Amino acid sequence: MSDAQPDPNTRPVVRLKPAADARAVRHGAPWVYSDALVLDRRTRALAPGTVAVLEDASRSPLALVAVTPESRIAARVLDADCGAEIDEAWFLKRLKAAVDLRDRLFSEPYYRLVHAEADGLPGVVIDRFGATLVIQPNAAWADVRFDMLADAALEATGAECVILNGTGRARKFEGLPEVLEVARGVAPDGPVPVPMNGATYMADLMGGQKTGLFYDQRDNHAFTAGLAKGARVLDVFSHVGGFALAALAAGAESALAVDGSQPALDLAEAGAEASGLAARFSIRKGDAFATLEALAEEGAQFDVVICDPPAFAPSKKALTQGLRAYERVARLAAPLVAPGGILTLCSCSHAAEIGKFGNACARGIGRAGRSAQLLRTGYAAADHPTLPQLAESGYLKALTYRLLP
Repeated sequence: MSDAQPDPNTRPVVRLKPAADARAVRHGAPWVYSDALVLDRRTRALAPGTVAVLEDASRSPLALVAVTPESRIAARVLDADCGAEIDEAWFLKRLKAAVDLRDRLFSEPYYRLVHAEADGLPGVVIDRFGATLVIQPNAAWADVRFDMLADAALEATGAECVILNGTGRARKFEGLPEVLEVARGVAPDGPVPVPMNGATYMADLMGGQKTGLFYDQRDNHAFTAGLAKGARVLDVFSHVGGFALAALAAGAESALAVDGSQPALDLAEAGAEASGLAARFSIRKGDAFATLEALAEEGAQFDVVICDPPAFAPSKKALTQGLRAYERVARLAAPLVAPGGILTLCSCSHAAEIGKFGNACARGIGRAGRSAQLLRTGYAAADHPTLPQLAESGYLKALTYRLLP
């Protein structure tokens, strides 16, 4: 599908309210919220994903945007050139730039290929698993142009298969249905082995969480694993073995993975087997909080403990409750760390900025009667670049502490 009206004089026009900050868009802000846009009858009649010219209140053009009138993010900036044509060539240019960066970062084709706004494709996530691409078009403009996006992605990468994963919670805010299907080629007939940090992870591309694997923790896995040689490791909210397998590959004595999902733990065991680490790896299915309490009652001690929970504060409304949950995780995990041991606590909640998250963790460690040194503050790996004008793109935090004897 090609955008039929590249001429800015024939495209629909949407306009900022007089009180809106036009300078933010001029300086690179990628979003316009609904309360900053004039949502008159004409604008509300635009189909979700319509490409339009954004003007400031004095009718000066600002950018080419994709409009979804009923979304809180009413307009997403696509291009500073109001005459740009959003066609396959446009997609291909951005995708080639994304491939070029990842080729400089990684020697093997296993990474996040597109990280939404930071790679110039608002609302689009693409994870690469060798010859297979998993694409999440989480914004209406990309969903209606998915065929162009998929074809350009195959051309840019040389991949053979595209899986359309439309299961993210963000899609409902754009009025998009849930969908999961093979859009190009033939899907792998089972979990895909992914080499990372000396271990092999098994990614279920059609039935796992998100796209099948969390690449964002790659660097944090590596740092904590570097502290785990000869250590007893506890990995809570482990998913498919994230921190545990990396630690074992780096020489940990043993690793226990805790998760509430048996399918995830099955994949973790398969990854341990594929990595030749099964003899030192064990699993425990259960609620993370209950399991932490049970391990304390059992008198268990570990040299390295990692807690990497889901987003407890996915929005500002959930922030207070989410920070309490992060504090509780820290309070329950700290007693399990042997004197002088390592505790890594993570958050993928963009609403819980680093200062508030760090304070919650410090309170939890203190309430557990422990003292700590902060060794490192980690963020998402470089295949998850941050757009400086969009704080939400810097969502991941990982704090690594040494708990004093």
